[in-house]
Amino acid sequence: MSKQQNEYDAIVIGSGISGGWAAKELCEKGAKTLVLERGRPVKHIEDYPTAMKDPWDFDYRGRLPVGDEEKNPVVNRCYAYEDATKQFFVKDEEHPYVQEKPFDWIRGYQEGGKSLIWARQVQRWSDFEFEGPLKEGYAVDWPIRYKDLAPWYSHVEKFTGISGNRDGIPHFPDSEVQKAFEFNCVEEEIKKKITEKYADRPVIMGRCAHLTEPQDIHKEQGRGQCQARHLCYRGCPFGGYFSSNSATLPWAAKTGNLTMRTHAVVESIIYDDKPGKVTGVRVIDANTKEVTEYFAKVIFVNAACLNSNLILLNSKSNRFPNGLGNDNGLLGRYVAFHNYRGNISAQYDGFEDGYYYGRRPTSIFMPSFRNTLERFPAFKGRYVTAFSAGRSGWNRGEAEVGAALKEKLQKPGIWNVFMMLQGETIPKYDNHVRLSDTDKDAWGIPQLVTSIDYDENDEKMLQDFLEQGKEMLEAAGCVNINAYDTKQAPGLDIHEMGGVRMGSDPKTSLLNKHNQLHLARNVYVTDGAAMTSTGSQNPSLTFMALAARAANHAIEEMKAGKLK
Repeated sequence: MSKQQNEYDAIVIGSGISGGWAAKELCEKGAKTLVLERGRPVKHIEDYPTAMKDPWDFDYRGRLPVGDEEKNPVVNRCYAYEDATKQFFVKDEEHPYVQEKPFDWIRGYQEGGKSLIWARQVQRWSDFEFEGPLKEGYAVDWPIRYKDLAPWYSHVEKFTGISGNRDGIPHFPDSEVQKAFEFNCVEEEIKKKITEKYADRPVIMGRCAHLTEPQDIHKEQGRGQCQARHLCYRGCPFGGYFSSNSATLPWAAKTGNLTMRTHAVVESIIYDDKPGKVTGVRVIDANTKEVTEYFAKVIFVNAACLNSNLILLNSKSNRFPNGLGNDNGLLGRYVAFHNYRGNISAQYDGFEDGYYYGRRPTSIFMPSFRNTLERFPAFKGRYVTAFSAGRSGWNRGEAEVGAALKEKLQKPGIWNVFMMLQGETIPKYDNHVRLSDTDKDAWGIPQLVTSIDYDENDEKMLQDFLEQGKEMLEAAGCVNINAYDTKQAPGLDIHEMGGVRMGSDPKTSLLNKHNQLHLARNVYVTDGAAMTSTGSQNPSLTFMALAARAANHAIEEMKAGKLK
């Protein structure tokens, strides 16, 4: 096959949340775009084999056999991994990596990536996040501020479809929203009592990427209203939640400018020393191991944070012997994540006559009250608190059978409350990924070594959450409160960020304010790898906004002849 047959205007590596957005924007603007996905094809609706199954349709009622848990201990620790969803997760042996320190790397290799299995929580970042590193003295200063991203948040939200309220909180900026889901009676009571006692702690309904009032743009995508089944990780045949498969990739395809290649493992990005620029991508077929090179004016790296780091580290040339754009030696450094170790369970007496309908796909959120409006000196960074209440633990007596058992099964148990921490971790030089010198994967690519851990700042934040959370639930009238540290390894948050961070100075960062590599301007990185810090909010909406913004910048640069 000739070089001309493999030539495109743009190449996007990865088809997940950010890669889908890059592809949509590039194709809409007329760029002939190749999307490379290392996993298998997954078409919306037709490739969701378990979406409509009932519990009794599964051999173990949705659970996995003991053998699977023993064979795949890492992925089994993920909250969404079960018999009905296992087809969308990478098993432990399928793509091994080296854990220098414990790190549970959760991956989804298929068309759409982890957009099929994400938790769908979407909050904008504010200047408290973008200015946090500068004001509190960690990482490096972000090269952008909220005003730079605000119009792109709106652009993404209108197409994606966001359920929530406009809450008017400075450090939790309002989104373009549809009707919010509702609090149940116990959650309303907890909200009332917490906000009465703590003036700085608003309690809001979580904003999520679910359609509650589909607009014309969503109907044009072929998507319908969320049915509140909360079977989302199986793939949604209604298109009720946002995924690349239901929204951005089909939208890109209908322009006629999209070429999708699956089973395409990107080995490296090609830097040609003669013209002194990046010219393309080297790909290994996942099944045949055949090597093919593709060429384009611009490359978007959206393989998900750690794989994007891996690809760039493995993209070596005479000019860049330590990885593409890595003159400062910081590629793969300052990887951070969200601290999920804090959990609190409790019970609530009363409201026995109250219940609710459906399975709401979002929790209640409390934006950070530390290091926002006032400085809290005990630790750097912020944390978000999420909680929910529900009636479970149906009154089943183990020894009962027949009519007595049936009668008890019709009566719900007491109200249970669950609260969790989502804490910002501070990027540190020592928290890094690198290529193994000895171990290679099935495609001959060096395995990734993860060396990522908690520190004293994380421990102090965790303890503050456990103390404050317990105090708040006591004030709300909860009983049997149990606050605990899960002691889980980094990674299960599935919010890993950094390694190819943005910044203004090429000496201390890899990307500029437009997400271009400082030293290879026709390469854009717009997934979690680009993040300078983690903030406390969920990051996916910011990935999408950065990808859309960068793709439009790339189109402008190509039109101006600056990306050849």
